[in-house]
Amino acid sequence: MAAPLDIPVGLPEQRRISVAEYHRMVEVGILGEDDRVELLEGVLVAMPPMGEPHAWTLQELNHLLIRALPDGYRVRPQLPVTLGNYSEPQPDLAIVALRDDDPHTDHPESALLVIEVAVSSLRYDRSAKGPVYARWGIPEYWIVDVEGRAIEVHKDPDRAGARYRVIQRLSEDETLRATQVPIPAIEVRSILP
Repeated sequence: MAAPLDIPVGLPEQRRISVAEYHRMVEVGILGEDDRVELLEGVLVAMPPMGEPHAWTLQELNHLLIRALPDGYRVRPQLPVTLGNYSEPQPDLAIVALRDDDPHTDHPESALLVIEVAVSSLRYDRSAKGPVYARWGIPEYWIVDVEGRAIEVHKDPDRAGARYRVIQRLSEDETLRATQVPIPAIEVRSILP
């Protein structure tokens, strides 16, 4: 297989795909359930296969969160969150509050907490997904840095600046406390493989 070419000229502006078009691509079979892609800022992004450290961490977090959350909340593992017209990421975990007027969570338009598990995706989770989550006002965003044996906690989104004002890095010897959802403190070490 040949390596991609380095094109020395600027390309014209690309056409972004909307969330509605993305859904239509699934409906007509252009994208199937086995296609591991997500829509971010109008671009289809391939998601890498999940390795054992990623899967183990995701499993442990999912178990802890489901057991800890009271009624009225849902943990959404690797399910879409619709953020505006051009982004529908599939975070590793998202916690949403059920609304009394609509208890369905098919495609929620926000989340209280989004969690990404990063083994090979740390840069992408920080520099591509983080700004999207901040722009859409996700109040708390965690990145589990498996290789670095730490968790980054991003809080206080600056929607206009598409960034989080507060970023804290917790080592495996520290304790993680959610500010947006009613769960007990989590020992960082307990969710690292």
